[in-house]
Parts: sequence; structure tokens; C-alpha cells
Amino acid sequence: MTQPLFLVGPRGCGKTTTGMALAKAIDFQFVDTDRWLQSHVQMTVAEIVEREGWEGFRAQETTALQAVTAPATVVATGGGIILTEFNRHYMRSHGVVIYLSAPVSVLVDRLEATPEEGLRPTLTGKPLTEEVQEVLAQRDVLYREAAHYIVDATNAPAQVVEDILGILAQAAPRLQGGVYT
Repeated sequence: MTQPLFLVGPRGCGKTTTGMALAKAIDFQFVDTDRWLQSHVQMTVAEIVEREGWEGFRAQETTALQAVTAPATVVATGGGIILTEFNRHYMRSHGVVIYLSAPVSVLVDRLEATPEEGLRPTLTGKPLTEEVQEVLAQRDVLYREAAHYIVDATNAPAQVVEDILGILAQAAPRLQGGVYT
């Protein structure tokens, strides 16, 4: 299998950490859409949002997604990439989409442990737990809609990678010619 693997889920679910470990395990390239975008436009996500609003950021995010999609690549996406219907369809039709699912309490603990100050503006202006709860409540259905597979992301990254590898091995017969059928 050489088709891209897209990791989706909310902030704190481990897309970047798991993605890097997964890419190493299967000898794929790794790319993070937010990091690619920030490097490409030389601004943080917060600066892009301040200058262009969330709508402008989402448009740039779609451009980044298309730019980084390539064979043998693990793509860690931004938490809101699934808000755009085009992006959900694009990922499903161009690769395998894996939703790294975790409950609010785990997400909040991880976000508090490694704050990304200035990189991600607040979405609601509410305290972190309330914001994570509200955002996940809105987006969970979209993550599930986009995903080919849902993986429990509460485990350590090595276990999450092992779980993904198990899923991909079972799916191999359905992955024909690099296209998910």
C-alpha cells in the first residue's frame, strides 16, 4: 500500500505524534498540514486567522491538504480540516482516513501538558475544557463521516501505531492498486 494515510481528530488526540511514529514504522514520509501551511506562508495559524479570518484560514488549509497529498505519506491534519465538505471527500477519495478518537478529559489533559501558545487561537473563547467539549460535540460526527477507520487514541502512541498497522493489515485485501475500494 502506498496511498496516503490521513489522520483526523481534535487537538490533543495525537495526530502529529502518532503520525511521525506511524510514518517511521511503515517507511512513509510525514507531513503536518498546519506546519506545512505555517512554513509556506511564514505565519502562525493565529496570525493567518487574525489577518484572513477563519474562512481564509480554512481555504488555505484546503490548499495545504492538496499540496501535501502524495503516495507513501502520512498526513496529520488540522483539527478543523473536516469542517469543509470538500476536504472530507478529498481525503476519503485520495487515501485512507483514520480518526484518532479520544474523550474530552484525555484531550484536555494533553493540551494542558503541552500548550501550543500562539499557534492556535481559541475557537470559542471559553475555558479549555468547555471549548474542547463543545468543539468535539460539533465535530465528532464529521470525523466519523470522513473516516474509513476509528482508532482509540487514548493509548500510548506506540500502541496507537500498532492498532493502525493491524487495521491496515486487515484492510489490505480491500486496498487494490493503491485505491480504497
